[in-house]
Amino acid sequence: MRKAILACVTLLSMAIPVLAGPTPVAPNGIALYPDYMSWRVVAPSYREDKGHIRVITGNEIAVAGLRAGVKPLPDGSVLAKVAWKAVKHPSFPVATESGEFVQVEFMVKDAKKYKETGGWGFARFVGKDLKPYGKDASFVNECFGCHTPVAANDYLFTRMAVTP
Repeated sequence: MRKAILACVTLLSMAIPVLAGPTPVAPNGIALYPDYMSWRVVAPSYREDKGHIRVITGNEIAVAGLRAGVKPLPDGSVLAKVAWKAVKHPSFPVATESGEFVQVEFMVKDAKKYKETGGWGFARFVGKDLKPYGKDASFVNECFGCHTPVAANDYLFTRMAVTP
């Protein structure tokens, strides 16, 4: 199982767009973290309503906190959720693989700065050109509203994937 996950993550990492030009910045001031695919894998996920295969990665602070079961995660924790359209493998139709890159979303922990949104700052960058999502900084209300049902888990849907 571990080999399969590693192979999937390696394959998916090759599908990530390369930044050319200035680093994109979300309307609330959070810049894209260009090294997000070199972070540790936290877990894979699949979102049925969107048809997205997702890989969640975390920086060292986030991963250490998740592994230790720290709640809330410490300031400086950053999680990235990378999404691709799910497509059937052309030669093996029972297999689903990553297709077109859709977006990358970030959650940035700073309890004081993002007090109004549970201590988390949110950012989303869409498409191959990594266009910042949202017309203004109020887009975070959409993100936070979605995460409110998991407030007891520090507003996180994701937990560390269990491996032997």
